[in-house]
Amino acid sequence: MPAQPKILFLVPYPLKHAPSQRFRVELYEPYLQEAGIPYKIAPFMDEGTWKVLYQKGSLLQKAWGITKGYLKRLRTVLFDVHAYTHVFVHREAAPLGPPIFEWIIAKLWRKKLIYDFDDAIWIPNTSKENKLVAWLKAFGKVKHICKWAYKITPGNEYLANYARQYNNNIVLLPTCVDMERGHNKVKDHKEHITVIGWTGSHSTLPYLDPIIPIMQELELELNIFFAVIANKKPELPLTSWEFINWNEKSEIDDLLKIDIGIMPLQADEWSEGKCGFKLIQYLSAGIPALASPVGVNSVIIEEGINGYLCSDNESWKKRIKELVTNVQRRKDFGKAGHDKMLKEYSIQSQKDKFLSLFKEN
Repeated sequence: MPAQPKILFLVPYPLKHAPSQRFRVELYEPYLQEAGIPYKIAPFMDEGTWKVLYQKGSLLQKAWGITKGYLKRLRTVLFDVHAYTHVFVHREAAPLGPPIFEWIIAKLWRKKLIYDFDDAIWIPNTSKENKLVAWLKAFGKVKHICKWAYKITPGNEYLANYARQYNNNIVLLPTCVDMERGHNKVKDHKEHITVIGWTGSHSTLPYLDPIIPIMQELELELNIFFAVIANKKPELPLTSWEFINWNEKSEIDDLLKIDIGIMPLQADEWSEGKCGFKLIQYLSAGIPALASPVGVNSVIIEEGINGYLCSDNESWKKRIKELVTNVQRRKDFGKAGHDKMLKEYSIQSQKDKFLSLFKEN
């Protein structure tokens, strides 16, 4: 009889702060508990470091926070890891330098290393606030971790194709929402000022740049309002708009203020690796979505069923106008989107696949 799995999750950020690990690791906790599987989630970074990491300055505080993270991670990998059968690494065990911790786990201690990522993290992409450490990021480590992994859980087919160059043991695991405990409310579409909304983190705010001139034109023609839900306020040259500071406790109710969700992207390799999480959030709440036809967006959006793919300014304007002026279509698209998310992108639809990662095969 195979031994009872015991799992160590190595994640980059403090718990309940970063969308990536919240929706790819933390939301599965209730199902690990229900299955009686012992586990521990070990963040690299503490809350104090997280708060200053993407701000300008605070170099000493950042450096000390990263140093503390390395010391804590070193202790975990050298001493604590022996108590576990599986080690699940989300993105990377440490943010800078070569994959020493992953090598120790997989090669020295011979633990079953499960490697999870939801972005094209082998492509250099450092925030402007932290350009000084870009040369320490060691983006090439991703391929090595893929080679050493017992299993790899990429978030979409583009990421899976990259991983397959180095390892055939791939389990495609989309980023999901909990449609019972969290994203469990549905938009009630009514006639009123139509709110066009975008949600994301500070790092994805630049994707709004191409859509702003379109919104400037449309706010002169239509009875619309623009909402941005993020952890950093942008400066937007719009008359009718609102910034909503992201808050975990109110995130669902804030999302439901939106009538139409948008996800513009640039057509590049980094965007190809994105897992369409904005669209998953919109559609799970019954909010129709408009998106650039890049990467997994073209899989999540079913044209004319739960939203539209917009490839240029004219198509963005046309589709926004159509959904602003047609409440029934928003209702129909919203229902179709909600149904698809429940079937394919909810934690409930993927939990068995997730738990199977830790079974012998």
